[in-house]
Amino acid sequence: MRRPLLVAALVLTLVAAGFAVRGGWSWYGAAHDDTAAFAVARDDVLEAGEQSVQNLNTLDHRELDHGLDLWEASTTGALHSQLVKGRAEFKKQVQTARTVSTAKVLDGAVTELDERAGKARVMVALRITVKASGQKATDKDSRMLGELTRTDGHWKLSALAQAPVGDTATTTD
Repeated sequence: MRRPLLVAALVLTLVAAGFAVRGGWSWYGAAHDDTAAFAVARDDVLEAGEQSVQNLNTLDHRELDHGLDLWEASTTGALHSQLVKGRAEFKKQVQTARTVSTAKVLDGAVTELDERAGKARVMVALRITVKASGQKATDKDSRMLGELTRTDGHWKLSALAQAPVGDTATTTD
C-alpha cells in the first residue's frame, strides 16, 4: 500500500519540478528579450515626437520668449539652428500679428526607428487652433512628419515637415 503512494508522490514532484523549470526558462527568456526593450524605445520616441511636434505648433504672443525657448529645447541639428537664427525676426512677426496658436495631438505613430544610429521618424496628427487678436479662432487639422535624433539620451526633433495629403501620384499623357 505504501508503494503506490510513494510512486504517486514522486510523479507529482517530478511534474511540479518540470513546470518550475519550464516557468523559469520562460521567465528568463522574456526578461532577456530585445522585443520588450524595443517596445519601450518605440514608446519613448513616440512620446518625445508627439510632445515636440505639439510644442512647435503652440505659441502665445503674450508668453513669446517661453514658447520660443520651448521650441529650441525641443529641437536639435539644422532645425534647431534655423529656429535660433530666425528667432528675432519671427518674434517680431508674432508680436505684430498678436496670435495665439495651440496644438492638440490627435494621434501619432513611429514610422521608423534605428536605436543604434539614434534616428527615428514619426507621423503626428494635430488639431491646431489659431486666434489672432480681435478675430475668431480657427481650427485646422494637420499631419506632420518629424525626424528625431537622440542627443544626450533624449529624443529631439531634427526635422519637421507637413505630410502630403491625398493622392500624390502624377499622370502623364
